[in-house]
Amino acid sequence: MTPLKNALFMQNLAPVSKLADVQTTIFTVMSALAERHSAINLSQGFPDFDGPAELLARVQHYLTHGFNQYPPMAGVQSLREAIADKVADLYALQCSADAEITVTAGATEALFCAIAAVVSPGDEVILFDPSYDSYDPVIRLQGGVPVHLPLSAPEYRVDWTMVSDAISDRTRLIIINTPHNPTGSVWDAEDMQTLQSLIADKPIFLLGDEVYEHIIFDGAAHQSLCRYPDLYRRSFVVSSFGKTYHVTGWKVGYCVAPPELTTEFRRIHQFVTFTVNTPVQYGLADFLLSHPDHHRTLGQFYQGKRDYFCGLLAESKFHFTPSAGTYFQLLDYSRIAVESDVALARRWTEERGVASIPVSVFYQREAAEPQSVLRFCFAKDDATLERAAEILCGL
Repeated sequence: MTPLKNALFMQNLAPVSKLADVQTTIFTVMSALAERHSAINLSQGFPDFDGPAELLARVQHYLTHGFNQYPPMAGVQSLREAIADKVADLYALQCSADAEITVTAGATEALFCAIAAVVSPGDEVILFDPSYDSYDPVIRLQGGVPVHLPLSAPEYRVDWTMVSDAISDRTRLIIINTPHNPTGSVWDAEDMQTLQSLIADKPIFLLGDEVYEHIIFDGAAHQSLCRYPDLYRRSFVVSSFGKTYHVTGWKVGYCVAPPELTTEFRRIHQFVTFTVNTPVQYGLADFLLSHPDHHRTLGQFYQGKRDYFCGLLAESKFHFTPSAGTYFQLLDYSRIAVESDVALARRWTEERGVASIPVSVFYQREAAEPQSVLRFCFAKDDATLERAAEILCGL
């Protein structure tokens, strides 16, 4: 084949991208930048401390005692039963380990499978910006139409009139994320009751991204979709062991959904990952049963981190309201710089040695007001927070 013919042949082989406008995630970009410049990485949402020693020991036990072959597609039975017990204890929902719980390769896989299970070409999906960046591409991969509704700073509360106006005959799914990444806002019981009233007579499914369910502060109760029977019957509820046990790199999550929705969910899941690594599942099952106090006290643990970080920044020039949930804190830098958040996040990583995430990238459309807000992760040991705060207070 001549060079010209080869070039034409390869040109014809070039794939037509389904996500041509999607770039490398901001988390990858900022973490790589932090590593390149030896910056303190408060950008990507992972702790700089390890998971509980006993959990690590249980996984090691199963790793070295022959538990290394394929587990059941839906997940190890003991882990699914432990999840069912936890859901019953926290939210008074009696769900079947066999028919309603599926262990997944992280929450991101669960989100993908849930969206793929119910969204068809032309279906509309309502989501709230700023939103986690995996939602929109997955909706579009199914031929769905994302309907982005903005949350306005500084409270980032849902405008329910806007939601009502956005619901149409084509609305198939509404995605809920509480506690909310990246803002740290949380829904209250009134929000859930309003949602319930809005969709009571409509064939709309719900997807609850509840990966930070245990990281909620100041005495508030997490408003899980599992608490509300009329909402749960149409819901996929997604959570994450990585966030709960400080082991984000294990990529283990789960989805709780009514039997008919779980059936559709598993039809997708079995061809995405099929299953999740075996020793980690057994180790998590043991730890969940023996240490229920861990997830019950996680909010208190991270509230201490939040308060310490915010206290260190008390004399800084940033505007901020302490986060209501998650392990992220938003800082408004409008008194420090007049610069786009994307440019400033990059510059401060390169020049000042602290990495963050610009909030504007979580909006599909440009916000009505200019963004001057950066997201910082405080899931770090005290020494890391102290070093970062010293730099930030000097800006």
